[in-house]
Amino acid sequence: MWTENMGDSTERSAGPVTGRARPALLVAIAVLALACAAVFTVGAPVGTASDPVNVLVVAGGDRTGRGSDDRLRPGWIHRLPADASGPDVQLAQDNGGGGNPGGTAAAPGNSGTVVTFPLPAALAVLGSILLALVTAAIVARRRTARWFALVGRGFRALGEPVRRRRLVAARQSLGLRFAADADSVRRAYDTIGEVAATADHAERPVYAVRVDRAGTTVWLSASDHLIAPWQSLDRTRWRRASTAAAGWGGRSTADQAHRVRAEQAAACLVRAGADADGEPVFVDLSRLDGVLSVTGDQAVTRDVVRNLLSEIAQVRPNLPVTLFEVAGGVPLPIPSGLAPVPRVPVPVPAGGHHANGPVRGAAARRPVRGLVVVTGTPDEREAAELMVLCGPGGAGWTGLVCGPVGGGAHWRWHTGGDGNVDIPVLGMTLTVPA
Repeated sequence: MWTENMGDSTERSAGPVTGRARPALLVAIAVLALACAAVFTVGAPVGTASDPVNVLVVAGGDRTGRGSDDRLRPGWIHRLPADASGPDVQLAQDNGGGGNPGGTAAAPGNSGTVVTFPLPAALAVLGSILLALVTAAIVARRRTARWFALVGRGFRALGEPVRRRRLVAARQSLGLRFAADADSVRRAYDTIGEVAATADHAERPVYAVRVDRAGTTVWLSASDHLIAPWQSLDRTRWRRASTAAAGWGGRSTADQAHRVRAEQAAACLVRAGADADGEPVFVDLSRLDGVLSVTGDQAVTRDVVRNLLSEIAQVRPNLPVTLFEVAGGVPLPIPSGLAPVPRVPVPVPAGGHHANGPVRGAAARRPVRGLVVVTGTPDEREAAELMVLCGPGGAGWTGLVCGPVGGGAHWRWHTGGDGNVDIPVLGMTLTVPA
């Protein structure tokens, strides 16, 4: 049911025609009726019905066997007395005279009334119909607009399940492609090793890596820079073509090799999803400083965490994982490549978790040595336990939370119903494998 604000408006949604619009509609109907009446009264009978009369049709010489009288011509119709008889006498309708000198009658068998419709009258009726339709559309424009909007929403609603199935199928295909693609993983680790070899004594963190056939893109801090052949795309992104030789700087080979090994050992590169071009984007979970909070659409959030667990199982096999199954959370199976650890109650300091949580302190690298997976939004006690395990000065584990954690997470991702995840810290939106 549609409703409108009543107020001072004279339009009401209870009836099909408003008070102001009713006279206009009545005028349109009257015009249409008059035009139709004019057309159907136009035309005149070509003959009027009357009692039949006796007539004689003058035959040609081919029927009489002789030429006709000069005063008679074949085809003439002569009216005969009422008592006339004979084989050539026929009945006909009198048409009022005219036709031949001997008196006239309609030809035998031609009688009745013919009604004609002049072209101007027909055009007038067509114009009147169009006028009535336009008037009715103007009168009912709001209802018509609402009706079309309702129909449009109906068609969109019918097409929504099809669209969602198509999106899920594409995301499932993406997941299969990731599982079979080992080359992009190798190239991502080679890239962070290359960047580490070009750094001086200070650390040069790589937060994310995108690899494709044409080259490689890395996300750095805004204060960092790279030497040729790397080219700056913006304040945080640098790119090198796949055909360009790696730039190693001026350090010794031993120094470079040490930096490469150390960086690759500490990093935990996982594909968070694919960008708009379908290319995989890796993030380094050792850079999230303890806890990742994923919020938004519950089903897609679950897919994000499941994908991260599968990726970690490839690069960190047998990594210990403990599961916090909270009320209202989503079920999360642990991949076979990881080592589940039973949840053990953790002593919580008085006053809850440390006030200077990761979001308030400076972000620091945290090698991924173990995972705490929370299936939903943790309560106060669970959040405190999470900080003991994953927070500053804690056990050094990494937390993956399907929900908000207040001020306890440096990285916060947000998912949408179309299977996307926004990563604000990197300024990107990715498609999540399903």
